[in-house]
Amino acid sequence: MAITPAQIDLWRQEPTEHQALEFKEAKSTFNFDKLKEYCVAIANEGGGHLVLGVSDKKPRPVVGSQAFQNTVDTADRLFLAVGFRVEVEAVQHDDGRVVVFTIPPRPRGSAYHLDGKYLMRSGESLRPMSEDRLRAIFAEGQPDWIEQPSLSGLDAAQVVEALDTQTFFELLKLPYPTTQEGVLEKLIQERLVDRDASGFSVRRLGGLLLAKRLDQFPDLARKAPRVIVYAGPSKLETRIDQIGQRGYAVGFQGLVDFVMAQLPQNEVIEHALRQKVKLLPEIAIRELIANALVHQDLSLGGMSPMIEVYSNRVEISNPGEPVVPVERFIDGYQSRNERLADLMRRMSICEERSSGIDRVVALAETYQLPAPDFRAAHRRTVAIIYGQKPFDEMDREGRIRACYQHCALKFVLSERMTNQSLRERFGLGESKQATVSQIIAATIEAGFIKQDATAGESRRYARYLPFWA
Repeated sequence: MAITPAQIDLWRQEPTEHQALEFKEAKSTFNFDKLKEYCVAIANEGGGHLVLGVSDKKPRPVVGSQAFQNTVDTADRLFLAVGFRVEVEAVQHDDGRVVVFTIPPRPRGSAYHLDGKYLMRSGESLRPMSEDRLRAIFAEGQPDWIEQPSLSGLDAAQVVEALDTQTFFELLKLPYPTTQEGVLEKLIQERLVDRDASGFSVRRLGGLLLAKRLDQFPDLARKAPRVIVYAGPSKLETRIDQIGQRGYAVGFQGLVDFVMAQLPQNEVIEHALRQKVKLLPEIAIRELIANALVHQDLSLGGMSPMIEVYSNRVEISNPGEPVVPVERFIDGYQSRNERLADLMRRMSICEERSSGIDRVVALAETYQLPAPDFRAAHRRTVAIIYGQKPFDEMDREGRIRACYQHCALKFVLSERMTNQSLRERFGLGESKQATVSQIIAATIEAGFIKQDATAGESRRYARYLPFWA
């Protein structure tokens, strides 16, 4: 079907660009090598449209493009270069010529590459896919690791002996069945246990969530969370190195309680009373541990979620690089393990709405802690949450990170960051207005935020948006 000017106007009204839609001005030309890269990246992310001759800045006016005058020849060249057919159309819009590339999705279980690079989009740029993402693509259509049996050939009593079924029903807020058969029927209904000719088998998901002892499940023992407590701010001296024993759901509160018990305490005076306060609030620790359990890459062997407690911070990490760029943790969400996430949500352990990271950032602001640091490391995703640190001791990177997170949090709350709101986030008075302006300028220069054009040119009343808004 031919693309019409009306369709282009509908695309222009989209709130943001996304994996399936990219605008480029390209008034006179557009680099063919860059075109090939965009076609491969968009195909790898499900297919979509690349539109030339339309500004990518709102309100996205049609500016017209003279690029690729011979669309038939361009389509042939693309096919030879990338190995799949891309439809190329020139659309005569009232405001100018628009060139539209309709890019098909990659085949299931495979990905396209260009000179050995498996490309994907990241914000306004392109980057190679991570090992984790490629592994997930190539595994499409294969049986899901988490749904495979972990223990098989069990009788009913052995299933109940291996799994903490009492806590399972308590977490779901359901009455415990009066018969063993009733317990097993619920486990089968939730697809945690299967019944076959040889008896019962416990799926890996069932063991991960409900195991009384994870080390009784040979293929799950290395998935147990590990807590390491250090004596100071570095790894030089280890005080505790403890590996969890119970399944994620039935052992979650015990894990959180254990970590909280290891946190250093500070003395504060409130209402003339001296009180001892933990380094970090429990809800932040809880949210980050739940995130690490749910979003880990379970296909990676020999790696487990880790909680490392230092004297001035806690680092919580999980196997696998993030499926969402770290700078989009506040507003973005994509679950790596949907069934695991769903069951843990129903057990009130985590949420599927992406609000966990929002809450951690909001807590850091409420307690005026340094901004949490989210990092993509080699085969790991790391979240670092710091204890109290005066503003004067925060480095430039930490101040920029706090500014960006504050701006993004304001945006998802349908508000806008201002100089005043950022001063309040840092706990600074009006006399620090110039200092905060410098932080805002540095964050703009780093490409994390931008000025809200709808607020006018006045610096006094300037408002700011995250770069992706």
